[in-house]
Amino acid sequence: MLFLSLPALAQAAAGPSLTTADQISAGDTAWMLTATALVLLMTVPGLALFYAGMVRKKNVLSTALQSFVICGLVTVLWVVVGYSLAFTPGSPFLGGLDRLMLDGLSYVKATGSLSVSHLAPTIPESVYVMFQLTFAIITPALITGAFAERIKFSAMLLFMLLWTLFVYVPVAHWVWEPTGWLAQLGALDFAGGTVVHINAGAAGLVCAYVLGPRSQYGRQAFVPHNLLFTLTGASLLWVGWFGFNAGSAGAADGRAGMAMLVTQVAAAAASLSWMLVERLRRRPMSLLGACSGAVAGLVAITPASGFVDVKGALIIGMVAGALCHWGATGLKWFMDADDTLDVFGIHCIGGLTGAVLTGVLADAAIGGVEGSLMVQAVAALATLFYSALVTLAILLLIQFTMGLRVSPDDEAAGLDISQHGEALE
Repeated sequence: MLFLSLPALAQAAAGPSLTTADQISAGDTAWMLTATALVLLMTVPGLALFYAGMVRKKNVLSTALQSFVICGLVTVLWVVVGYSLAFTPGSPFLGGLDRLMLDGLSYVKATGSLSVSHLAPTIPESVYVMFQLTFAIITPALITGAFAERIKFSAMLLFMLLWTLFVYVPVAHWVWEPTGWLAQLGALDFAGGTVVHINAGAAGLVCAYVLGPRSQYGRQAFVPHNLLFTLTGASLLWVGWFGFNAGSAGAADGRAGMAMLVTQVAAAAASLSWMLVERLRRRPMSLLGACSGAVAGLVAITPASGFVDVKGALIIGMVAGALCHWGATGLKWFMDADDTLDVFGIHCIGGLTGAVLTGVLADAAIGGVEGSLMVQAVAALATLFYSALVTLAILLLIQFTMGLRVSPDDEAAGLDISQHGEALE
């Protein structure tokens, strides 16, 4: 989320500061308010519907509720401590406590003074906090697709609290805060390919292994309840992703426009690529495949969206559609993981694809920097292994205290009834 050019980032270690209203860009602020709403739309209702449509009828409400409640949980955590630890200067691994409980964030109408982040000096810091919050919300929400239909609701809440604090927050600081070690290394992640997608995808795979497969997995067909829900959710994700990527320019400018264009191109190319692979494998070209391919393209273009041109977007989209199809089918079965909604296959494989290709296809005329394949690989692998290891530690802690998985009887009845006392008619 490089709101400033890389040379400017190197000089931006002073942290948030006070400014006057005449230093704020009304155009940038209006666009960032819009982008923030678009990104929030991606989780509720976008991701909630996307995931809910793919599970069985007895787990639809619980699956949608997980995305909804994470929105509330992460919001509170973010304003208490998450934002401060992620986006204020500190060590190479974690920020400081200058914004604990958002202390120091201000707007005084009488004097016209307000605080701004050193990463987004033309918009109020309150808008920047909110924009970053929407990213912090959707990242753990993505993980829920890996353990859908079998986790205790209470265990899920505790896991998401600890994971956001000990995984998402540090990785966001590493990559997006100028004092972070991956930022200092020169890693390019315009809007979250590493911070969001590799991070969540790696965690999802570990969750799938630790919780184990669903009852009867591999022995009976698990039919999605309502693929129209999934199509609606995917459509909301596609539209919301313009806020995700173009909003990460931090301004209403040409870079935001280019980021929006390449986002559309990559999503379209990946959707077609996924369906082409389905056809080449002599399978029907499916609605679920078209939706999955579009999301794969959106994931893969995310780190590159502020650095590549349209030709680069076409390449990234076509490659991501094919690779994520393989990740969600062949690789998934090879790894013997019941990753229910293909979090690893789409988000981690797509994120890795986009991160690596950013190092190859980054155009200095667009982003002002040259890509480095080695640096991109280091950032991607560091995030993958850190996320996997800390996720495993958190899961084992919960497993040996309150337990992770519902009982076999509760799983058979469905999480809607067993965890929430509700059901679809």
